[in-house]
Amino acid sequence: MKITVIAVGKIKERFYREAVAEYEKRLSRYCKLEIIQVEDEKTPDRTGQALETEIKRREAERIMRYIRDDAFVVTLEIRGKMYDSEEFAGAIERLAVQGTSHIQFIIGGSLGLHEDVCKKADRAVSFSKMTYPHQLMRVILLEQIYRAYRIMNGEPYHK
Repeated sequence: MKITVIAVGKIKERFYREAVAEYEKRLSRYCKLEIIQVEDEKTPDRTGQALETEIKRREAERIMRYIRDDAFVVTLEIRGKMYDSEEFAGAIERLAVQGTSHIQFIIGGSLGLHEDVCKKADRAVSFSKMTYPHQLMRVILLEQIYRAYRIMNGEPYHK
């Protein structure tokens, strides 16, 4: 299966880049992983609703260039469905059994995702009601995908 992560913004901190690289290496045993970074918009400290919407719209245009019609699209959203690790693994496994060969996970920028991207999603997933930095979310997502493959293969993982 091919897994693509489409994420807004570059990872600036070295420790996040190292964590992403580690999970890329670990996941190479299980799937073909692709990470696509799209440019983020500068966000002033005090923005009004109109400017926030415009920033998300611009980021959405960049994201939408990479969304494939033949992929199963999963957006990461606070209002999405919450899974535990076993349920998340089961969801990925069911998609594979049903013939899905490509899953795209989409992580928005600091303001989240524009509604146009959310409408393209086949599923919205939430990792928590809390807000995380979008750079950290990339690491968390990759760790959970790796954990899901370990679970699907009956391999030990930390509970």
